[in-house]
Amino acid sequence: MTIFADTYHIPVLLRESIEGLAVKPDGIYVDVTFGGGSHSREILNLLGKNGRLFSFDQDADAEKNIVDDDRFTFVRSNFRYISNWMRYYGVGHIDGLLADLGVSSHHLDDAERGFSFRFDAPLDMRMNKRAGQTAADIVNTYDEGRLADVLYLYGELRQSRRIAAAIVAARNKCPITTTAELLAATDKLFLREREKKEQTKLFQALRIEVNHEMDALREMLKGATSLLGTGGRLSVITYHSLEDRIVKNVMRAGNAEGHVTQDFFGRIDSPFRPLNNKVITPSEKELKQNPRSRSAKLRIAEKV
Repeated sequence: MTIFADTYHIPVLLRESIEGLAVKPDGIYVDVTFGGGSHSREILNLLGKNGRLFSFDQDADAEKNIVDDDRFTFVRSNFRYISNWMRYYGVGHIDGLLADLGVSSHHLDDAERGFSFRFDAPLDMRMNKRAGQTAADIVNTYDEGRLADVLYLYGELRQSRRIAAAIVAARNKCPITTTAELLAATDKLFLREREKKEQTKLFQALRIEVNHEMDALREMLKGATSLLGTGGRLSVITYHSLEDRIVKNVMRAGNAEGHVTQDFFGRIDSPFRPLNNKVITPSEKELKQNPRSRSAKLRIAEKV
């Protein structure tokens, strides 16, 4: 049974991100976050008979939304391997790449995946359920210092060391295997008025660590930089400051760290030209229809 895009994942900044690609009818495009297929379908609607679209997703659930179209190729893989897969398919350059980063509404609403603290569920959080360590593995095996670093770097939690200590104390009594047990172990550390925000950051940090999201993003953007031809477009939607900073750095300076080099005339030496110096955010109408889009930011750049 097909899971339609509007039930699998409510797309964010759909029109704006597709317009940012400036799709050519005979171009080659990549959607590295297929999910429910909303963005891919819009790209296909703009392609001619000679156009091609490659869409990536490592989640088995997304495969139920595969599009039946000769111009479409579904790649069952993490987008960090984009360079290898494009080489496999004999593609030397692409005309545009779209990424809708973060976690989908499908993942948040699926209680069994453990992405949300709204449900009591196993601490899993894997985008790819077929491989890798779970959030429970991290919570129960990382030493206190390493756990604190994860919470600080990926959740930007100021109390990261206290939270890590509380988790270690709780797991010493009994392994932490569910979302409810994790919340119980850390509950007293969060002020009531900021509780949900802090819990969101806690779950975000674990999810990023489980899926190696920052490393995957850096590798994908490096691959995209090499694959995009002159005039090719990069259209990326981000949801938190960590991934947005990496995307901004790549579009401005050509590298994830943001190291700027300049030519003889003082011009920034970068393979990209940002097309929107001010990020594009959802309209009031979209925010009313989909409150989860509130943190979304769209950045668009062109290969020079």
